[in-house]
Amino acid sequence: MIEFDDGSGSISKTPVIDTSVHIFCKSNKDLRGTFLREPFASRGFPDYEMDWYGAPGGEYVTGSKGPDRQYPGSDPELVAQELFDNRGVDIAILHPMTRGIMPDRHLGTAIAAAHNEMLVTRWLDGEFGDRFRGTIRVNPDDIAGALREIDKYKDHPAVVQIGIPLQSRELYGKPQFWPLWDAAVTANLPVAVHIEVGAGIQFPPTPSGKTRTYEQYLSFMSLNYLYHLMNMIAEGVFERSPDLKFVWADGAADLLTPFIWRMDCFGRPHLEQTPWAPRMPSDYLPEHVYFVQGLFDGPGDTDFAGEWFGFTGKEDITMFGSSYPHWDSNELTVPSSYSAEQRDKFCWRNAAELYGLEMPASPVVPSAVPAQ
Repeated sequence: MIEFDDGSGSISKTPVIDTSVHIFCKSNKDLRGTFLREPFASRGFPDYEMDWYGAPGGEYVTGSKGPDRQYPGSDPELVAQELFDNRGVDIAILHPMTRGIMPDRHLGTAIAAAHNEMLVTRWLDGEFGDRFRGTIRVNPDDIAGALREIDKYKDHPAVVQIGIPLQSRELYGKPQFWPLWDAAVTANLPVAVHIEVGAGIQFPPTPSGKTRTYEQYLSFMSLNYLYHLMNMIAEGVFERSPDLKFVWADGAADLLTPFIWRMDCFGRPHLEQTPWAPRMPSDYLPEHVYFVQGLFDGPGDTDFAGEWFGFTGKEDITMFGSSYPHWDSNELTVPSSYSAEQRDKFCWRNAAELYGLEMPASPVVPSAVPAQ
């Protein structure tokens, strides 16, 4: 829990669910030797660091490597100490980082399966399993393999969602993906979409091609979440799957409002073109769509931050995520113009409802009053 001064002479303690914690194998040797089986263990595939837009100051925060210089985010004890002891996090949603879409779909599925085994054996079934929850990784390029992974882990009590890469060959509203979304609904698991590390089959972050610099890449990449989302709405995915829930797990909530306004504007006179999605596009957001908000999302601590958070119902669909151990990992900060209800929804309530987590009540502790 973290403490907030509610302005009335009392201190409120608010639970915290960190919905975006990135975990890794200790090294490539660890991945190949411990979790990845032949004929895939000796195959070539990109390293975690093989991205073309590395952060200029380094990818990870200081102190995130393991005690023997293992890869950042690979040591459960160190991660638990940082999140639970130092940052006041109550529950952390873990998201294994894989390599994106591979040219060989079987290799991609094998890499995802190896990370799932690492997640479950080292993190969910380990010492801190009561406070870690996990995302199992599946390969949307291999529906049969993805369904096997879901079936294998869907009943694990600490598995709370399915993870897929943002950099897909096709938009996720297209029919070839529908069996995967159906399986997610049957398993009662949300689907989380995240930017991947490692350069697999990675398409340009803009419709006009590649950007030149890291800051352009990072800014434009979030648009891809909206491409997927708007395609899913137009293709009627949420209409045919009323219980499907999608988590856009690496930002873009701050871009949602103007884009969905435009989609409503252009969609209103043309609904007859999409009879399979008869409602206004924005009507499909509640109960279906969630965003993780990190350090650089939104307007920051401004006077209008709370008002902006209320537009398009963002206060009901946005969750806190630190992105630890990446360089932009942030301790929880809440704009001062958020109401107490908005703060609770952002810090924990939206995530608790989505993932079915039981959280302690938020105590209110009276501030000490100086003796007169």
